[in-house]
Amino acid sequence: MIISQAEVTLEEFEAFDAAAPEGLHVELINGRVLVTPAPDGDHDENVMAIGDQVRAHDPELRMYQERGLAVPGYRAGRARADGAVAPLGNFRGQPSWADASGVLMVVEVTSGSEKDAEVDRVDKRDAYAQAVLPVYLLVDRHRGEVVVHWEPEGGRYQHSGKAVFGAKLPLPEPFGFDLDTSDLA
Repeated sequence: MIISQAEVTLEEFEAFDAAAPEGLHVELINGRVLVTPAPDGDHDENVMAIGDQVRAHDPELRMYQERGLAVPGYRAGRARADGAVAPLGNFRGQPSWADASGVLMVVEVTSGSEKDAEVDRVDKRDAYAQAVLPVYLLVDRHRGEVVVHWEPEGGRYQHSGKAVFGAKLPLPEPFGFDLDTSDLA
């Protein structure tokens, strides 16, 4: 759910975030405040299934769930990524809205309505590209597919690929393996 169509400053966002009730996730994407409920169990299972495959491929990498990231770029932003893949220990000593520079891949899983899913498909994709995060993986439960975007340049991802649930999706480097999507729902 989008709370504000008007642009919000980082200071205004931080005050709103501090006052938000537990169980709600508050984000600042492209100057707009987004509020979403905490994820459901299928949502969590999807993130964990991807994290397990990443770790099996490279034991030094971890999937950090519900990681707050500072996503600078076109506008200062704060995104709570469903998953952030980074080397073990990357977030040690980081604040709740961590520096995203060590993140190799961000993962989002759609929830809620089709309208809410557009935030993950467009707004977050663009924010992550502007923050120069190397890979963005979207599990789109509404469309039954997984989409990967990579090689950010000029605020946009230069490449993308997708697979329907059940098919294998080749992940770009630094991963370089086929993601098995048969466990995603």
